[in-house]
Amino acid sequence: MHKVFLVEDSLPVRERLVLLLESVPGARIVGQAADVQDAIAAILAARPDLVLLDLRLEHGSGLDVLRAVHGAEPQIQFYMLSNFTTEPYRRQAARLGACGFFDKSRDFDRLREFVAQRAAA
Repeated sequence: MHKVFLVEDSLPVRERLVLLLESVPGARIVGQAADVQDAIAAILAARPDLVLLDLRLEHGSGLDVLRAVHGAEPQIQFYMLSNFTTEPYRRQAARLGACGFFDKSRDFDRLREFVAQRAAA
């Protein structure tokens, strides 16, 4: 079972992600968080395989989460999810350990297929 964690400060977007991903065979959502500190603690406790991580969060950014968790748990795969997808953000996220970057406005519906592929691997 592929464990997925969602970090998104917008409740409607987080709910949409849950609806999109909860039926993916072989994947299970093991946690959710809306802000940096909750995300760090919950990800370290849940030890998911994959984290979908919003760039802009309450009280900080997804980059803060990535910085704090990736060094301690490098096997967790982080994928950024944002409306802010310019190259500087992508480079900084990659430098901090993100495996990829999804544009919320263009790639949202692709997330189900992406998670399904990861869960089937």
